[in-house]
Amino acid sequence: MNLSIVILAAGQGTRMKSQLPKVLHPLAGRPMVKYVLEVATQLEPTGLALVVGYGAQQVRRALGEGILYAEQLEQLGTGHAVLQTRELLAGQAETVLVLYGDTPFITSQTLEAMLAHHTQCEAAITLLTFRPDDPTGYGRILRDETGRVTGIVEHKEATPEQREIREVNSGILCFRDEWLWPHLEKLQPKHGEYYLTDLVEMAVAEGEPVAAQAADAVEVMGLDDRVKLAKAEAFMRRRINEGWMLAGVTLLDPASTYIDASVEIGQDTVIYPNTHLRGATAIGRNCRIGPNTIICDSTVGNGCVIEASVIEEAVLEDDVDVGPFAHLRRGAHLARGVHIGNFGEIKNSYLGPGTKMGHFSYLGDATLGANVNVGAGTITCNYDGERKHPTVVEDDVFIGSDTMLVAPVKVGRGAKTGAGAVVTRDVPPGQVVYGVPARAKQDREREKTNE
Repeated sequence: MNLSIVILAAGQGTRMKSQLPKVLHPLAGRPMVKYVLEVATQLEPTGLALVVGYGAQQVRRALGEGILYAEQLEQLGTGHAVLQTRELLAGQAETVLVLYGDTPFITSQTLEAMLAHHTQCEAAITLLTFRPDDPTGYGRILRDETGRVTGIVEHKEATPEQREIREVNSGILCFRDEWLWPHLEKLQPKHGEYYLTDLVEMAVAEGEPVAAQAADAVEVMGLDDRVKLAKAEAFMRRRINEGWMLAGVTLLDPASTYIDASVEIGQDTVIYPNTHLRGATAIGRNCRIGPNTIICDSTVGNGCVIEASVIEEAVLEDDVDVGPFAHLRRGAHLARGVHIGNFGEIKNSYLGPGTKMGHFSYLGDATLGANVNVGAGTITCNYDGERKHPTVVEDDVFIGSDTMLVAPVKVGRGAKTGAGAVVTRDVPPGQVVYGVPARAKQDREREKTNE
């Protein structure tokens, strides 16, 4: 498609009452403008420019440098904003499409239909219009007796008869490139701003065709306050949840299930109520997640069970079960078949296949081998007030309840610690240690003799 796209994202969004630029307010875990960028990219334009202004550096940091940016230093209206992209886009394509960073529900199908209508009509301008339940505040579309668009009248300037018109302007427009750029320079300010919609009056006066394409009201909904943002969040969540259910995922109560747009879920997984799946999270097949579970930026393998727990930046391989009331923090990596019971916490640690940590334990900066049993109340004492130290537990070790592993320390293969042991020295393979500090039986007898 011979197309350039401008996305307007320079406004502060004063009705949001926020220091965060309006287009960066999150919707289902992503800045709302990312949805618009995604749709724009699907149209495969020859050029795409994002107009930034308020919070420009924040927007750049959030979206990255793989985008053409045009900066609107003064907020002088939509016409002025599009004019800032002239050096980037003018003459590159036959058609220029103008989108808004706060309309995240617009679809590529609607825009493709609009562009096709624009081409068919050989129009200078094509408007995307809609019919809201309440048109108050919107510019009304004026047509003559043949149905031809003759103008847009703003609500505050409309007559009582014109206010009865239900068809209104969404703000999304496309233009013939060669017509647009010289006419932008002819715009006159109104109330200190240059309005893109004033180009419609110019085109009609010149006898240029002006077309209109209808859209669903939800698709063109602009999110300019937090009430609309909350409504949009509910709509987006419903759309995401329905998509996953149609893809083979069971949501027992979709209304209380919160899934970010970036999440992936395998078939035949069951999601229980009050579960939150956030960020770059991937859930495998045949899992059971929830209830009352939060998983953020984590990878969960096939056949896992996670109940009433918090998982953050962790990796769970297949057939792992966690919870209830467990907390896996950044860097936790659970190999196949690991079991973590209630009130277990793991940070920056690897647990080998088949290892069990039943309850009330903490592992930090630790590496555990296969088939290790971690007794209740076990703690790795990994922080000395200045540095974090590692703990290594080899395969087939039995850690007794209330064991303190004072890092740096290593427990050899097949060793055992007694209940309440405080392990301050490395334990050789196969040895049994107990006491405070933990020692083998023969070592204790030798120490007593030396005393």
